[in-house]
Amino acid sequence: MSVSRAIRQAFLAVEQSEGVGARVRRSIGTAKLRNFSPFLMLDHFSISPGAGFPDHPHRGQETITYILKGGVDHEDFAGNAGTIEAGDLQFMTAGKGIMHAEMPRQNPDGSPNEGMQLWVDLPEKLKKCDPRYRDLRASEIPSINVDDGKVHIKVISGQSHGVDSVKDLAYTPVWILDITICPGGKVTQPLPVGWNAFAYTLEGSTAFGTGKDQTTVGRFHNVVFEQKGDSISAEVSKDAKENGRIFLVAGLPLDQKVVQYGPFVLNTQEEVYQAMLDYQSHANGFERAAGWRSEIGKSMAH
Repeated sequence: MSVSRAIRQAFLAVEQSEGVGARVRRSIGTAKLRNFSPFLMLDHFSISPGAGFPDHPHRGQETITYILKGGVDHEDFAGNAGTIEAGDLQFMTAGKGIMHAEMPRQNPDGSPNEGMQLWVDLPEKLKKCDPRYRDLRASEIPSINVDDGKVHIKVISGQSHGVDSVKDLAYTPVWILDITICPGGKVTQPLPVGWNAFAYTLEGSTAFGTGKDQTTVGRFHNVVFEQKGDSISAEVSKDAKENGRIFLVAGLPLDQKVVQYGPFVLNTQEEVYQAMLDYQSHANGFERAAGWRSEIGKSMAH
C-alpha cells in the first residue's frame, strides 16, 4: 500500500531582483530552505526585454532551465549557442568550469519570458568533469492523462503511471514532472524512496496529502515533503475556478558537504578559493574565458 508523504513546510516564494533587471521568486537557496540535497537553488524567473543574465561563470553544479513562456537564448565560451522555447528544457553540466550568458528573446508583444531554473549539486567525483549541454525539446517530452483525463502529466525526467522519460539528462538522479490538475481531479504520484522532494505551485490552489493532514496551497509556494513515504497525493477541489499546476521534483540526496560562493559549488572552502583563482587567472577549465564576451550579452554592455 502506498504511503503518502507528509508536508514538512510550505512557504511563499517572494519576488526579488536578480541578474540585470530580471525578477525571480527564489525558494530553494533562501533562509527558508537551504541544504536540501541535491538541490541548491530554485528560481521562478521573469525576464523582460532589456534584462537578463549576461556573461557569468559556473563550476561544480548542473542547472536545469524550463521555459514556461517566451524563449531564452544561450551562448557559452566553447561556441555553443541556441534558443530554448516555451516547453523546452536545457540541462547544463558546469563541471570543472563554464562561462555563459542567458538572455531573453525579444517577444513581438514585449511580454516577459518566464521559466524555472533549478540548480542541482554534482557528486564530488564529477565536480571536475567536462561541461556539457542537453537540450530537451517540448516535442520529446512524453505525457499521460490520468483520473479520466482530469490530470495531465508531462514526464520531463523519471516515470509516471507507466510512462518513462528521455534518459541520461543529468548526472545526479532527478525526477521532474509538470502536472496540471483540473477541478475535481486528483493524482497519486509514486516517488523513489529516500529521495528529497518538493512541489512548486505554478497555478491555482492544490491540496496536498490525505485525510486530516491535507493542506491546500496557493500559487507561487514551495511545498517541501518529508522523506518518509513513497508517493505524494495532490488534488484540486471540484468547486475550483481554475486548474492547479505543480512543478514536482525529486532527487537523490548526496552525502557530501556543500560549500558555495555564488556560481561556484564545491566541497571545501579551499576548492572555492581555487575556483575563484582559476576563473580570474583563466586556468583549470576557465582557459577559454580569457577575453571572451558573448554576442548575446553585448546588448547589455554600457
